[in-house]
Amino acid sequence: MSATADAFNELKKTMESYAPISPETWAALVTICKFRTLSKHQVLYALGEIPPSFSFVYSGLFRSFITDEKGAEYNKNFFYEGTFPGSMVALLRHTPSAFTIVALEPAQIIEIDFPAYRALLLQRDDLKLFQIYYLERNWLLAKDAREIAIVQEDATQRYVRFMREYPFLLERLSQHHIASHLGITPTQLSRIRKKL
Repeated sequence: MSATADAFNELKKTMESYAPISPETWAALVTICKFRTLSKHQVLYALGEIPPSFSFVYSGLFRSFITDEKGAEYNKNFFYEGTFPGSMVALLRHTPSAFTIVALEPAQIIEIDFPAYRALLLQRDDLKLFQIYYLERNWLLAKDAREIAIVQEDATQRYVRFMREYPFLLERLSQHHIASHLGITPTQLSRIRKKL
């Protein structure tokens, strides 16, 4: 089987882990998707651009980051196999993205045309259910937990939680990127790791 076919099978399996997708909906969805490969450091969605799509990661690792006025970067999120990188606020409002999403590894993705996806979403109840369950699990619940952690946990607790939740990312991410995500310096992270 080709990488393209494998990637589409994985997308279907991931979507159906949230809600069943009918053959008719799947057939329609496939027509608005395209398989792409990206090299390491290639930008998937750029700061300041209105994105045309969101994506599904079949293989590879991405980071979304914002840059402050001094040029310092802050890693907002990491996207790995089975996740959906995109600038959802920019897509929903049709405004320029407030952050950049870039590949940290060579990657294979399925790019999903957003206007066509929205049109399909309005027609298909099974796709609506997928969207609801996906948003509940990955936006509402995860975002709430992260916001509470940022306020209530110290740097060591945030790192321990990161290790517990994303053990599979520890080998794939540089300490610099992990520190940026936790809102600390690489030196602070180095001290925390020595203590632990």
